[in-house]
Amino acid sequence: MISFLAGTLVEKSAPTLVLDVHGVGYEVQASLNTFTALPDIGGEMRLLTHFVVREDAQLLYGFADAAERQLFRTLIKVNGVGPKLALAILSGMDAAMFSQCVMAGDVAALTRLPGVGKKTAERLIVEMKDRLKEWQADPQPEGDSTADSQAGGAVSQSLILSEAETALISLGYKPVEASKALAKLDMDSIDSSEAAIRAALKTMLKG
Repeated sequence: MISFLAGTLVEKSAPTLVLDVHGVGYEVQASLNTFTALPDIGGEMRLLTHFVVREDAQLLYGFADAAERQLFRTLIKVNGVGPKLALAILSGMDAAMFSQCVMAGDVAALTRLPGVGKKTAERLIVEMKDRLKEWQADPQPEGDSTADSQAGGAVSQSLILSEAETALISLGYKPVEASKALAKLDMDSIDSSEAAIRAALKTMLKG
């Protein structure tokens, strides 16, 4: 089991990042919530991880804090929810919003997430109501998960939008959905692809 990685961030293109740990590059899949906490390329960071072994692949999933990782682990225990869908759920809404949707039985909000149909949403509500206590019980992060994140110079709006659209599509949204959501953004207040992704997700979740 790989519990965490500490090293230098060498690549980041949501939802994938590469961390150089003593000369070994670890490819990690991370939620957009974690991406917003990443340092600039070349920055030092510590990332909590969950290691998944399949017949055809070995995959690492990364998290900025212990609470998000615990919620991820709780989600993948739900029947029909695998790591990819769990990551999409964590990217689409933060833990507090997800908890609110589950406790309120808000099927409509959950079905706005990519890959979550009505039956999956209903299953999440039924199974997660009792399991939410598992991650709420220990919300404290395990030490410093990332280095300080700072804006890395001026990035053209076209590049920001391009990277954001690619990330949204990789999460399961249709190209048309991603394009429409990004077109609605006020780019004057957005200075990174991560910020654009988060803003677009909020737009799509509102329906």
